[in-house]
Amino acid sequence: MDSLNCDPDATVNGDDHYPRQVFSGHYVPVKPTPIENPVYVTHSKTFFDELGFADSLATSEDFIRLFSGDLTYVPEPIRKVGWATGYALSIYGTEYTQQCPFQTGNGYGDGRAISVLEAVIKGQRWEMQLKGGGRTPYCRGADGRAVLRSSIREFLAQEHMHALGVPTSRSLSLYASTTERVRRPWYSEGSTAAEPDIVINESVAISTRVATSFIRVGQLELFARRVVNHAHENAMDELEKIVLHVIDREYADVIDNNLNIETNVISLAKAFRERLTSLIANWIRVGYCQGNFNSDNCAVGGFTLDYGPFGFCEAFDPLYQPWIGGGRHFSFFNQPAAAARNFAMFCKALQPLLKGDQHYLSELEDVQQGFANVIQTQLEKMWAAKLGLEDYNEALFSELISLMTLTPVDYTIFFRELSALPDKIEPLKKSFYGELSSSENGINSTSPNIQDIEQHWSAWLDKWQTLVGISDNNDANSTRSREAISSQMKQVNPKYILREWQLVAAYKQAAEGEYTLLRELQEVMTQPYAEQSKDIEEKYYRLMPAELSDIGGVSHYSCSS
Repeated sequence: MDSLNCDPDATVNGDDHYPRQVFSGHYVPVKPTPIENPVYVTHSKTFFDELGFADSLATSEDFIRLFSGDLTYVPEPIRKVGWATGYALSIYGTEYTQQCPFQTGNGYGDGRAISVLEAVIKGQRWEMQLKGGGRTPYCRGADGRAVLRSSIREFLAQEHMHALGVPTSRSLSLYASTTERVRRPWYSEGSTAAEPDIVINESVAISTRVATSFIRVGQLELFARRVVNHAHENAMDELEKIVLHVIDREYADVIDNNLNIETNVISLAKAFRERLTSLIANWIRVGYCQGNFNSDNCAVGGFTLDYGPFGFCEAFDPLYQPWIGGGRHFSFFNQPAAAARNFAMFCKALQPLLKGDQHYLSELEDVQQGFANVIQTQLEKMWAAKLGLEDYNEALFSELISLMTLTPVDYTIFFRELSALPDKIEPLKKSFYGELSSSENGINSTSPNIQDIEQHWSAWLDKWQTLVGISDNNDANSTRSREAISSQMKQVNPKYILREWQLVAAYKQAAEGEYTLLRELQEVMTQPYAEQSKDIEEKYYRLMPAELSDIGGVSHYSCSS
């Protein structure tokens, strides 16, 4: 709020809760709308420990008040008003303005996300943002609230992703209202409909997410579009300021902000490309699908942001897409292509700062064109690690993907079982959805013979064992023991992932004011690589029950609210 431009049309006191166009400035001061009668649901013990916070702080009156949206009593230097930001909309590399309520593109932004403070803690600057903190000028007529159901999903997912080793925003705390409710479309019990078929009353909640910044590719696009469209006389200055702010917040360790802007733009593009390609490889490594990977859901810091219609792949499908509105372009294995489109929009947003200099424009173009090669390298490195190989093998990988699609298998369980270096395919069958001998697994008379499929799996396993070096790693000349290979694989192939049907049970219980399952799930999912207890394994290391495979709100959903 001190280093960037405030919207000149904004109110001083932050009473700015109705949809309106925002024509300039980097942020709008907004006072959050507190939820009624907040009650503690949970907090991240892991993150509290990293920040040096006592766990008791999460249940203290002042902390609950602040992070449930009431800034009335905060002590200085915390301010009594927060801020929301605007951004542009691009979907898979195509610019849009018509979805804006004003059809100008000046109405997109943080509709219900309000940042309330920045703090430097242990030398690291963090921005803390309320999700569900009420209306902002960008709310487009919505109520600005998040429901407990979606808040639990986001809270658990962020800390789970962090524990998986995937760059992400973090979860601080979660509070729910005991009296305030909102109406939302959702699915009736057992519905297999694509779209929600009923409207229900749900408790509202506020989760606090934390990151180095919440700047998105879409934000840079907004300011670049204003430059190109000559929207106002300060447009170029505002674009340069936000880019320098990005460098300061996200890349100060690798970019010298004292160099000329053109040099910094090229350095920024290279640094973001490195982080973004690594992020996507990590998403695929753990089976994560973003679902709605528009440029406004793509953090310039190169981490996972905005857990709306996300999901973790269970029965392997390269086209897995949990969100019915997402389409194939945002499906599981198409995420590298979606990231490339977002990166192209990022580079386009930087172009005005190069002021027509052909040398720098050509350099930026080279960085953009190099995205495909960089991400392919990242993906091959990732697949080699998942398979325990020292070098990626295209033939082995392609054959595996064909077999996993044909059988089909549970993505997480298969790779975890493979990490135990089985001699035969029997242990891998734990990941198969249906026995190979069962007609229920989707194999019919026109499919390959069941015996042939089993032979194909055995042949693949033999090839894999040879390439990994299992057959000869007892040799004195072998550099990797079975134990070392297995241990290495188990560090990249998690045992536990956040499965939607397990989440459903937790948030249904939480809706009744009971948080036992939620907290158990939180404990399990913050140790995703650990073996954990036998009871936990039996409960959470499981295939999705067949009866849930097509249920709305479990296997798919239209929104998360």
